[in-house]
Amino acid sequence: MNFYLITAGALSALASLLHIGCIVFGASWYRFFGAGEHMAKLAEQGSLQPTLITAGIVLVLAIWSLYAFSAAGLIIKLPLMRLALITITAVYLLRGIAGIFLAASPEAAPLGNSTNFWFWSSAICLTFGLVHIVGLKQQWANL
Repeated sequence: MNFYLITAGALSALASLLHIGCIVFGASWYRFFGAGEHMAKLAEQGSLQPTLITAGIVLVLAIWSLYAFSAAGLIIKLPLMRLALITITAVYLLRGIAGIFLAASPEAAPLGNSTNFWFWSSAICLTFGLVHIVGLKQQWANL
């Protein structure tokens, strides 16, 4: 078992659960987690858009969690393991790096999110990506 991949899976699972919280608890959670006032207002109005977008994120993060757990040896081996983990790791790292540039950019506000959102979410994504890359490097020969 690989500590880093277990941690990576747990982090993605936690992120997935927090997104479920946004769906369940609505506008206040969207605001708290920095999803933007537009998403919060849509949630208040009963629009399905925030729910569908967030449900998509929930599904992706849950699948990413399963891939990390699979690579760590906690569950059955999933198909395309190496490709999936490389892609997951790259997405986390690229999202983290891109978000830092958005946090530093005055143009970030038109994307509907605050500078704080871009900074913190980017730091989180970079951390997730680094945990994935360490675990992936350690487990590569066994995948």
